[in-house]
Amino acid sequence: MADKSSSSAYWAANLRVIWISLAIWFACSFGIGILLRPALSGISIGGADIGFWFAQNGSIYVFLVLIFAYAVKMNKLDKEFGVDE
Repeated sequence: MADKSSSSAYWAANLRVIWISLAIWFACSFGIGILLRPALSGISIGGADIGFWFAQNGSIYVFLVLIFAYAVKMNKLDKEFGVDE
């Protein structure tokens, strides 16, 4: 990855993955867990409504899945741009 355009493309791809991950996490934690909580109060999981469940547990699970998805995607990008280990 010696030339400047390749490193710029790699950084742009990296930022795209980061922004998509942050948008998904924001939508799940803030959107579902806080903004849509009253609308989701009729659906229950384990005795608690789904809005409360997302606010307490769901956003953490989504975050953990996003960590692994980010690692997989970045490994693919590293191989594509020739900076893999």
